Amino acid sequence: MKSESYRTLILADGDFPQRESLLDMLRNAGQIICCDGAADKLLEFGLMPAAVVGDLDSISARSREICADVLVHEFEQETNDLAKAFRYCREKGLTVDAVLGAAGGREDHLLGNLAQFAEFAAIFPGMRFFTETGYFVVCIGSASFSGVEPGSAVSFIPLDPRQRLTATGVKYAFENRSFPLWYAGTLNSVAADTVTLTTDSDSPVLCFFS
Repeated sequence: MKSESYRTLILADGDFPQRESLLDMLRNAGQIICCDGAADKLLEFGLMPAAVVGDLDSISARSREICADVLVHEFEQETNDLAKAFRYCREKGLTVDAVLGAAGGREDHLLGNLAQFAEFAAIFPGMRFFTETGYFVVCIGSASFSGVEPGSAVSFIPLDPRQRLTATGVKYAFENRSFPLWYAGTLNSVAADTVTLTTDSDSPVLCFFS
C-alpha cells in the first residue's frame, strides 16, 4: 500500500518514526489521531493532529493550548491510550489504516499496544502496525498477503495457543499446526509473491513482515 493511500493514521506516544517511508506516511496522511503526548512530537515535526485522545497526562501545556479544539479527554484507566484512540475512530466512523509510534520505550507498552491492535483488527481490517524494522498485520480466519518480497522475514504469532494454522508461500510451510509458545511461529521467510495463512478459528494471529 502506498503512503498516499493512508487516510487515517494513529500516532502513539512511543518512539517517533525515523524511517523516511514512515515520515512520508505522516506527511501524506489525510488525518492523524494522536495518543496523548504524541501530539508534542507531531507538532514538533510540523504537523497538526486532527484529534488528541487519551487521559492527557503526557501532553505538554503548550500543546494543550495549540490543540485545545481537538482534545478528547478519556478519563477511564482500564485501557491504554491506543485503545482510546481506536474507540474514538470507531465512534467517528473513521477507517484506521495504520498505527505508527507504538513501539520503542517500555516493552510492556509495546505488548499492550499489540494486544489492542489485535483486538481492533476486525473493526479496521487491513490495518497495519509499523515499526522501524517492518510491520504487523492481523489475520482473522484466513488472509493472503501479496506483494511481499521473497526472502524477506515473516513471523506468525497466534494469540490462542490452541489455534491451528496452515501457511503457504513461506520457506517453512506448515499445515494444521498449533504453536503453543509465541516464538514457535517466528523467524520464517517469504518464498513466493503471495503468502497465505488459514486458521481454524476467528482468534487473531499477529503476522510480522520485515
